[in-house]
Amino acid sequence: MQENLLRWENDEYIDKDLKDILETMKSQPETLEDAFYKHLEFGTGGMRGELAPGTNRMNIYTVRRAAEGLALYIEDTYGEEKQKGIAVAYDSRHKSPEFAMETAKVMGAHGIPTFLFDALRPTPELSFAIRYLKAVGGVVITASHNPPEYNGFKVYNEDGGQIPPHQAKQIIEKVNKIENELTIPVIEKSRLEELELLQWIGGEVDQVYLEQLKGITQERATLANRQLSIVFTPLHGTAYDLVVKGLKQSGFEQIHIVEEQANPDPNFSTVESPNPEEHQAFTKAIELGSNVGADILIGTDPDADRLGVAAKDSEGDYKVLTGNQLGVLMLDYLLSHNQDIPENAMMIKTIVTSEMGRAVANYYGVNTLDTLTGFKFIGEKIREFEQLGEHQFVFGYEESYGYLIGDFARDKDAIQSSVFASEMAAYYKEKGLTLFEALEILYQTHGYYLEDLESMKLKGIEGAKKITEIMDSFREEPLRQAASLDVLAIEDYSARIRTHMKEGTTEAIDLPSSNVIKFILSDDCWVCLRPSGTEPKIKFYFGMRSSNKQTSEQRLEALKQDVMARVTQLTFETV
Repeated sequence: MQENLLRWENDEYIDKDLKDILETMKSQPETLEDAFYKHLEFGTGGMRGELAPGTNRMNIYTVRRAAEGLALYIEDTYGEEKQKGIAVAYDSRHKSPEFAMETAKVMGAHGIPTFLFDALRPTPELSFAIRYLKAVGGVVITASHNPPEYNGFKVYNEDGGQIPPHQAKQIIEKVNKIENELTIPVIEKSRLEELELLQWIGGEVDQVYLEQLKGITQERATLANRQLSIVFTPLHGTAYDLVVKGLKQSGFEQIHIVEEQANPDPNFSTVESPNPEEHQAFTKAIELGSNVGADILIGTDPDADRLGVAAKDSEGDYKVLTGNQLGVLMLDYLLSHNQDIPENAMMIKTIVTSEMGRAVANYYGVNTLDTLTGFKFIGEKIREFEQLGEHQFVFGYEESYGYLIGDFARDKDAIQSSVFASEMAAYYKEKGLTLFEALEILYQTHGYYLEDLESMKLKGIEGAKKITEIMDSFREEPLRQAASLDVLAIEDYSARIRTHMKEGTTEAIDLPSSNVIKFILSDDCWVCLRPSGTEPKIKFYFGMRSSNKQTSEQRLEALKQDVMARVTQLTFETV
């Protein structure tokens, strides 16, 4: 820690604003230690952290370090093809434009061109742009739905997907060899432009993306679309332009914008959290929806890869659908309107996503593939399907509000999903049904699948230790029973082993190693523990199924209480 701090203190060329903030941090020893005790970790998709001076914070120097590692990887992997360059986009957060330019400046020092958007853009458009421009990769500066004090550096490969583990490992090795982030060579903006190592992306990519967007509706736009009343909030982020244009070109005319949240705002000043998973983010959308009599409310997170949807429940109140609920509705709508489902069709979901998706897919004769948590794994499988030709991708989703319908992008796409979910709502409105009434029909057909998520934030060095201790405890003394449900199997994704408890047998899990434990319980129920890869959190996922809603609700609550009581005890013991 001391070595890193001294290096920053003694560098006479360090950014003045960072130097000033560093001076104030000296009166906060715990904060200072956390900012310098290590390098901000470059993980399997990039890095994310709080904005501040320090080797363990997001700032221009840690961004340069990440970009340098990526540049070295590109040189080693692509050789002369590095001339194809990378695409870079950024969102509405503090320092996003600056970090995007820093990335270009580092790439330029390696002779790697950067195609940089001339203004903020959604993350899924970055994914699309990489494929459209035939670049060797890309970067988006975003911290997704994290609090305002965060930003991040997210890396994409030449297919437009988030980098999978084997690529991430090579980049991480390059990054970790860089000892001094303060001395990384850069080329300034004006010189980059002279050398044509910086090229600006304007509206061309927007238009091509919107053309592709027309295909996901399969020409189903009808009079019902024009009659649907929509409230939309981009939650101060990047989605406004493309969502509105996408809806209009699909025949939607009654689009009401939450004006207080329409403009980019790095402080996300009207919400506690700019996350459509958090129902409070819909407060203003609900107010507007009530005033205009909207049929559906849609909200996107700041970088527009996640979509939340609210609709009226049986009592006429707006209620936010969970990611699992919206996912199965979209899947069922897609498959029920597809008259030519290929025999090798495959739906992809993550291991913590509802099993109801599998039931819906099976109903239409479509197979389901599970991946680890993270849309990068879904994108990786889509590419594999194309290369091998054994399966055809039809839909991908994860419980954390990420969906993909058309594979012209290779990351979760809230622009696509906004248009598709609105069309679905228009269809059901024409049938005299709300989305919740349509969901009830699916429950009656497939069973009452209910899910929930608990998360525990444990910040700093001690927090990281506690998370490790909780995971170790559940590995060393695994659940045998919970809420009167027997544990049938234990899936340890770190060891990549599935243990069948009754038979006493084991089998390999054909997925990359990940610090996740999942307990498969009787009666189609399950529990999963997973530390977050982007925040100082550990997450606890619960899944339940029964033949009626009341039983599922009671069992789900009992299951949560059983597991979280043990977690609380472990947390208290480690304080």
